[in-house]
Amino acid sequence: MNVDRAVFTLAGSLVLISTALGYWVSPYWLLLTAFVGANMLQAAFTGFCPAAMIFRKLGLSAGAAFGGASATKPY
Repeated sequence: MNVDRAVFTLAGSLVLISTALGYWVSPYWLLLTAFVGANMLQAAFTGFCPAAMIFRKLGLSAGAAFGGASATKPY
C-alpha cells in the first residue's frame, strides 16, 4: 500500500463512519464528514495533506498524488 491509497482509504472510511453515526447517533457527526470533504478539497488544490505526511513518516511509499515521481513530471 502506498500513501495515496492509505489517504483515500482513511478519508472514505471516515466519511462512511461519520455519515452512519450522523444518521443513527447524532446529526453533529456530519460535521466530521464536512471536515473530511473540506480537507480533501484543500489537498486537491494545495497538495498539502496532513494524513499523507503521517503515512509517509510511518514508512509507506509515496504515490503519484502525494509526492510520487510522476507528481512532479508533466504528462
